[in-house]
Amino acid sequence: MNTSSFHSLEGEYICFKSLSSNNVKEIHSYASDEDVSRFIGWNLMNTFQAVIGTAMIFNFDKEANHAEIGYVLHKEHWGKGYGTEAVGLMSEFAFESLQLHKLYASVVDANIGSARILEKSGYALEGRLKDHYFIEDNYYDALLYGKITKLALERRP
Repeated sequence: MNTSSFHSLEGEYICFKSLSSNNVKEIHSYASDEDVSRFIGWNLMNTFQAVIGTAMIFNFDKEANHAEIGYVLHKEHWGKGYGTEAVGLMSEFAFESLQLHKLYASVVDANIGSARILEKSGYALEGRLKDHYFIEDNYYDALLYGKITKLALERRP
């Protein structure tokens, strides 16, 4: 499995493209927004649009054939289905092209929108880690979501 090359993915409303230095202002715009960055774990980038967010497949476990997904969208684009479409495109690519067995994501429990995206995309809530995140002097639980490829489910007895 080649995890170092970039693959273009295109949906009805969004398309993934490789990033370049020309995207700095767009990324800075959403990454510097307090509401967007609150549960991501990075410090605000105080301020500088075309790029509406970032999404990635990472933390590949070659032996178990698993990987983690993550995504961040500019808040002007929340609630429009782009997150759900992005997760769907990444999932399809990971299962069909990369032949992964499972994808998973960890979400701060207060990040209801992100949890909803995963649930709408067919990810199951698999667990909760109590007080796993410490953000702005508060503890938050981590919600663990996972999705197993349909092919693996079909092969089970």
